[in-house]
Amino acid sequence: MNKLPMPEQLVIPMAQHAGPPAAPTVSTGDHVTCGQMIGRAADPGSVAVHASGSGIVTGIDQRLVPAGSGLIRSLCAIIATDPPERQPESPQCLDWPEDVSAQLEAIRDAGMTGLGGAAFPTATKLGSERRCEILILNGAECEPYISCDDMLMREHAASVLQGAAIMLELLQAERCIVAIERDKSMALEAITAAAQTQGDNRVIVVAVPTVYPAGGERQLVESLLGVEVPSGRYPIDIGVVCQNVGTAHALAELATAGRPLVTRIVTMTGHGLLEPQNVEAPIGAPISNLIAHCGGLTPDAAQLILGGNMMGYALPSDDFPVTKSTNCVIALGSSEAWMGGEEWPCIRCGECASACPARLLPQELLLAGRADRFEAMQTLGLEDCIECGCCDLVCPSHIPLTSRLRTMKTKLASYREHEAIAAAAQTRYAEHIAREDRAAAEERKRRTELTARLDGDDTSRRTAIEAAIARANTRRKRREDME
Repeated sequence: MNKLPMPEQLVIPMAQHAGPPAAPTVSTGDHVTCGQMIGRAADPGSVAVHASGSGIVTGIDQRLVPAGSGLIRSLCAIIATDPPERQPESPQCLDWPEDVSAQLEAIRDAGMTGLGGAAFPTATKLGSERRCEILILNGAECEPYISCDDMLMREHAASVLQGAAIMLELLQAERCIVAIERDKSMALEAITAAAQTQGDNRVIVVAVPTVYPAGGERQLVESLLGVEVPSGRYPIDIGVVCQNVGTAHALAELATAGRPLVTRIVTMTGHGLLEPQNVEAPIGAPISNLIAHCGGLTPDAAQLILGGNMMGYALPSDDFPVTKSTNCVIALGSSEAWMGGEEWPCIRCGECASACPARLLPQELLLAGRADRFEAMQTLGLEDCIECGCCDLVCPSHIPLTSRLRTMKTKLASYREHEAIAAAAQTRYAEHIAREDRAAAEERKRRTELTARLDGDDTSRRTAIEAAIARANTRRKRREDME
């Protein structure tokens, strides 16, 4: 594994984690240093963003950037980097406090997210108020092409376990299971040796079967503990927290050296790449720079895939930045690339259901999605889909089920948002009608009391009634003005 030289330009998105995007803290023309915060966490469900190199901010623009399951638009800080001789050897350091709540805030301020692909804020997972009994450190890198976690565990085993120890303390968990696939023999040896040296009896190293998708969070919990995470729930609901080995290493770097998350390891591979290798790249570095660092593309290169060959997606070009969720770029050769084919009608063979590791019925979900039956989508467990691509692989009709299910998730989220807005509007209208009814009842009561009190005096009654009517008209006009 080697490091990518600092590129001439960095494009650092504010939205490269699950949750609200960070809010920029720099402006065009500002000079930033490596490790400086350039985007603060928008709320507790967000994380900060840092400059991964020193240079001048040349713009804060909307750009199309990679996310977990596709390309999204995000506000980005564009940095023209300083010459190599003016780049610091290490990023700007952050303080690591002793208090637990302050440590969680430091993790958020350091931009820590899950490095397994989902980019979920680390502080949110580690700061859950629910009881955690078991921490699972996920080293089961199950997609065939990806090897960044494997390389990390080989070269930084002690740091990975140091990060696991910090997580155990934050979670107050009793055990940590480090799960590594059996075919990663060198990583298994390195982590096992580091665990023996560390001497922490809470840490157990387990070799899991080399079966796709063994690295899925729910699948890993069931494989290790024999317990199924209920539909619509999370592992913490059964006392388990899963974290990636890369996240543990990054946490150890923060605690020991004050290093925020400004780089990550990316697997550069495929028959379309001249020199496949694992590269430690600054966040925001163009993918084109990584390709050039690996010798460039072969004449046979046909397609670029971001992520694994099963869960990844095609890139239209190499003009996209590395983000915190970028774990792999595959340059497929013509013999590897699937450029699409004729889609045939579903023949109801059930192969997709048999292959689904989440035990879903993709063909039924597809029918519900075509008819926009949102309640049926929820009942059939659409959100339990891990987008592993197994259904695509076995479908004899060549239906791109995974991409359809991704689109359906977006539509379901939009439907829920509109339903929530409609429910809130209905509530406001009901409260408005209740206020009007109460005001009318109070007005009738006042008039009845006034009539009874002045029943024997016509002159006084008329004067009082006129005054009451004037007051009522004033109150009604005030309400109309307020509305």
